[in-house]
Amino acid sequence: MFTSLEIFRMAFDMATHASARQSVIARNIANADTPGYKARDLPSFAETYDDFTGELSLRTSRAGHLTSDQTPAAEIMRDVPSSPNGNSVSIETEMAKATEAKGRHETALAIYKSALDILRTSIGRG
Repeated sequence: MFTSLEIFRMAFDMATHASARQSVIARNIANADTPGYKARDLPSFAETYDDFTGELSLRTSRAGHLTSDQTPAAEIMRDVPSSPNGNSVSIETEMAKATEAKGRHETALAIYKSALDILRTSIGRG
């Protein structure tokens, strides 16, 4: 009966997407002074939900560092003006994007908690 509850998969995928986006934003901030670095982002969750697998991995920097060599899927370059050194990272924009990603993650957790409460109530354990 409860083998495939779409709401739980969607909440998990949304939280995973927000986490991956936060990682990309953190990398942008870390490279804010790197000449020629172009700001990156992930497409919105709504654009990628149908194709999203929930299995994003990290890239390894040396052998034995992590167990996978994949990067988050569908990373895109942001089309924004560059500074004279060719860097397109704006700390203010990245902070706003980080706040948005945090909000998306909290929304996913709230959806998961609410669905879990409903499920517990439906089986008489709420």
